[in-house]
Amino acid sequence: MDKTRSIIHLLQELTRIPSRAGVDSYQPIVDLTRNWLRGRGIACELLVDNQKMVGLYAIVAGAGAMSARGPIYMLNATLDTAEFGDESRWTDPPTSGCIHDGWIYGRGCADSKAGVSLFCHVLAEMAASTSGWCGTCVLLLDLEEHTGAFAGIRHYLQPSNGLPRPQGVFIGYPGNDRIVVGSRGFVRCVITLHGVAAHSGSSRGAGVNAIVRAANLVDRLSALRLPAVVTLDEQFPLPPNLTVTGIEGGGGFSMVPDTCRVLVDVRLTPIFGENAAKTIVQNVVEEVNRAETRAPETSVEWNQAWPAYHISEAHPMVGALRRAAIHEFKRDILTGVVGPSNIGNYLQTLHIPATAGFGVTYRAIHALNECVELASLDPVYRTYRTALRELFSAP
Repeated sequence: MDKTRSIIHLLQELTRIPSRAGVDSYQPIVDLTRNWLRGRGIACELLVDNQKMVGLYAIVAGAGAMSARGPIYMLNATLDTAEFGDESRWTDPPTSGCIHDGWIYGRGCADSKAGVSLFCHVLAEMAASTSGWCGTCVLLLDLEEHTGAFAGIRHYLQPSNGLPRPQGVFIGYPGNDRIVVGSRGFVRCVITLHGVAAHSGSSRGAGVNAIVRAANLVDRLSALRLPAVVTLDEQFPLPPNLTVTGIEGGGGFSMVPDTCRVLVDVRLTPIFGENAAKTIVQNVVEEVNRAETRAPETSVEWNQAWPAYHISEAHPMVGALRRAAIHEFKRDILTGVVGPSNIGNYLQTLHIPATAGFGVTYRAIHALNECVELASLDPVYRTYRTALRELFSAP
C-alpha cells in the first residue's frame, strides 16, 4: 500500500470509530491507534490520570551522535471529537468515513483525525530511518480536547512524569491557507444579580426583578467598545471581544425573580489581557449596583483564563514549516493569528511555542457533513516530514 492510500485508510478507520468527547468510550480509538503504531515497531504508552485514560504518546529518537543534546519537537493531534448534532440531517452517517468526489466525510475527520493519521505516518517514517537525524520526536494523541480540559497534554507535561519536554509543538488542526502562530486568549465569568422576591400579581409591592437588572447589565456590556480602549498591535491584528453567552433566571409565572445569572466570555489580546478585561466588567457591575440599592450587591465569579499568544516568525519551527509548505503547495504561505483559543494558549503559560494548525483542506468543521479533501493529505504529510527533517538536521 502506498503512503497516500495508507493515510486515507487509517483516516477512514479513525473516522468510523465514534469518539465524541464526554459521550463515547475512548478505548476503541486508542486501541486502533496503538495497534497501528506497534505494528510499525513503535513503542507507545497510555497517559492515565486518576485511572482515566487521557491520551497516548510515542517517542522516537534519532541515531545521530548529537541526539541526546538535540532538539525535542512534538506532533500533537486529538483523538476525541465534537458531537454529531442532528444525525438525520447528515447525507451519510457521521461515522461512515465514506468518500465522494475526492472528499472523505465524517465527524472529526478534519478536527483532528486527519492530523492523527498524518502525524502517525510522519513518525513511522522517522522511526524507520533514524540514522539521518538528531534529536527527539514526540507524538502525543490526546483526549478531552473538545471538552476544553486538554487533559492529555496537561498530564503529559506534568514534571513528575519525567517525559521529554518539547521546545516546540506542531498542533494538527486543519486548514492550509496560513500557518497559525497565535490566537486570542480568554477569561470568563458568571455574574449573579440579585433582586427582591415578590408575588407577580401583588398590589402591595413589586419587589425588585433580578432579570430586569440582568437585562440592564447585558445592555451595558453589549454597548462596550473594547477596541477603543486599546491600540491594536500590528503583529496581532485581532481586537478583543466581549460576548454575553448565557442568561439564566426566573421560574414560575407568579414570582418576581430574585436571582439571575449572566455568563460572559471576553477574548483577550497580548495588550488587552486578563486584568484589563476584569476591570472593564467590574466597572459595569458597579454601575448596575449603584442603579439599584434595594437589592443585594451583584457578585462576579471569575473562571479559568488563558492569555493570548503569538510566536515569532523567526522561530526555527515556524521558518521550517513555512519553507516546507511553500515548496509543497507551490504558493506563498503566510502566518496569521486566529480568534478561537486552542492548546497553544495553554502551552503559552508554560513558555512552549506552538503552531496551531497547518493542515488539510476541509469543510463544515463541527457542522453537518464535515469533510476533508483527499488531495490535500499528501502535500501536508510531505510538509511536516520536510520541516522536521530540517529541524532535526540543523547543527
